Amino acid sequence: MSAEENIIYKKIADQIRLEILEGRLQPGSRLPSIRDLTRQWHCTPGTVQKAYLELARQGLVTSRAGKGTHVAGGIDPVMMQSQGTLRKATLVHRAEEFLLEVLTAGFDLPEIQQSFELALDRWRALAQAPSTPPGQTLHFYGSHDMAVTWLASHAQEIAPGAILQLNFTGSLGGLMALADGRADLAGCHLWDPETDSYNLPYIRKFFPGKHMLAVRLAERRIGLILPAGNPKNIQTLADLTRPGVRFVNRQLGSGTRVWLDAVLGQQGIDAAKILGYEDEKTTHSEVARAVAEGQADAGLGLESAALAFKLDFRFLVTESYDLVTFAERAQREPLQRLLAWLQTPAAREALGSLKGYDFHKCGQKVDV
Repeated sequence: MSAEENIIYKKIADQIRLEILEGRLQPGSRLPSIRDLTRQWHCTPGTVQKAYLELARQGLVTSRAGKGTHVAGGIDPVMMQSQGTLRKATLVHRAEEFLLEVLTAGFDLPEIQQSFELALDRWRALAQAPSTPPGQTLHFYGSHDMAVTWLASHAQEIAPGAILQLNFTGSLGGLMALADGRADLAGCHLWDPETDSYNLPYIRKFFPGKHMLAVRLAERRIGLILPAGNPKNIQTLADLTRPGVRFVNRQLGSGTRVWLDAVLGQQGIDAAKILGYEDEKTTHSEVARAVAEGQADAGLGLESAALAFKLDFRFLVTESYDLVTFAERAQREPLQRLLAWLQTPAAREALGSLKGYDFHKCGQKVDV
């Protein structure tokens, strides 16, 4: 068996073992056929057979000729617990293998940590809500922001026991989730052209007669994210209509997209002439990643995302990003503790490490 097949069989066994240990595969459940897994993993039948043999030696599956492979019944709880411990140790071991690989390739620890956080940022947008004690999970819906992801990763330090569950739905999606009861907290940066102000006009429209609270998180620098060196010399939004320039956009309902559509209208720029205008990404990190990988010549997003990927940036506007909730709900734990922390010098110092932001108004509250 080749080194590649050896890795694949271990991955197959690990995935099935995890599904059994987490209860997603119950005793008696029939596993996919060797033929199906061969197609799924693009490997040989022998690779799948080796994975099933390893699981059988661990007492997790049974196989009978003509009957297929099934999850074993009566799995020993002690064995299950030891397997869970082994799983954690295996994860640490794999992480160390990855660190050794990238350190050997010349990357330093700060670069590795930043890249890992960017990868986590993407997967948080896709992840389902974790299982947590009632009342301890704060459900966030709204616009993608790196300061918000920082809060999520440090939530238990700020409010012990709490988890900030992130759902990046765009600014409008965040206010809608707050209105229909899915969110405890919404994040938005919606510019209103009529008043040349952020967020408050939209909050009043979404929650007429309700006592709402808007808490400033940051002012953010938004602009064009460009390849290093800006080879196509893109300076303005009008340059996006030039032949051969491919753009990557944010999704409808995001505050960045609301601003862009309004400004294009003001400047008389036809969005239909921008190649890639319908190519939408749900986070600023995904926009920057698309530019970094050469999928696009320009995107619109946060300066912090451009800096993270070592890309060029052409500043366009400073916008206000607010956390929005019902005033009554803001008095409940753990949300009260989180919002109170944002008012402290410690919050401004901790968040100040993020580039492309201004946190001098962080924690300021406005009753709406």
